[in-house]
Amino acid sequence: MIRNNVHILSTRPLPDRVIRQAAEGNIHIEVLSFIETRKRSDPELTKIIEGMKKKLLQVIFTSVNAVQAVIDELNGERPDWIIYCTGQTTRGIVEDYFGPESIAGTASSSEELAESILQKAPFNSFVFFCGDQRREELPGILKESGYSLEVLVVYETLETPHKSNKHYDAILFYSPSAVESFFSMNNPEPGTILFAIGKTTAGEIAKHANNPILIAEKPVKKLLAEQAIRYFQTI
Repeated sequence: MIRNNVHILSTRPLPDRVIRQAAEGNIHIEVLSFIETRKRSDPELTKIIEGMKKKLLQVIFTSVNAVQAVIDELNGERPDWIIYCTGQTTRGIVEDYFGPESIAGTASSSEELAESILQKAPFNSFVFFCGDQRREELPGILKESGYSLEVLVVYETLETPHKSNKHYDAILFYSPSAVESFFSMNNPEPGTILFAIGKTTAGEIAKHANNPILIAEKPVKKLLAEQAIRYFQTI
């Protein structure tokens, strides 16, 4: 039976439908962003991507923001790239723009994607489109295995920490950057359940807190929120 007046903090925006669905069951979701992302505006970067449009490349995306930043630079052109990516949302955007046939491999985490690449990739050189606060697991695995990796930073992540003294039964985290931003000014109460979009984010949470951590069944933002809703409907 659901508890009355459950309070959840989401550290990134969620669809209104999910928030309304929660409210119908006395679960109140407050959205407070702890990071912002911004596409890099760099003429040299634009020139580099322009030169890649006609090449057959193996490309890696591990975030929605990276895919969107590159799409903006392509101006409607669709290169013949072999693409590896993480996450269902990222995959969906890649499929919509580049076509399902462009995807050579997917995984739920960067480490799993790197291992998949080692098994499947026909060539040993890659372009990794990423943000300025990328984690080094994937590049490290590929470089240690003798692969050539060109890293292109196409967006920046800015921490936007806030101090909150409110009680939350759960907090939803979608990236290691948001975890760092949150904990720079806050400490959750001992009983607060911390939900993580994936293993990497969960690992960052574990550096800061001993609270229970639940990892998303699937690495999709709205599905993580729905998982949290189900959790409080069944305890």
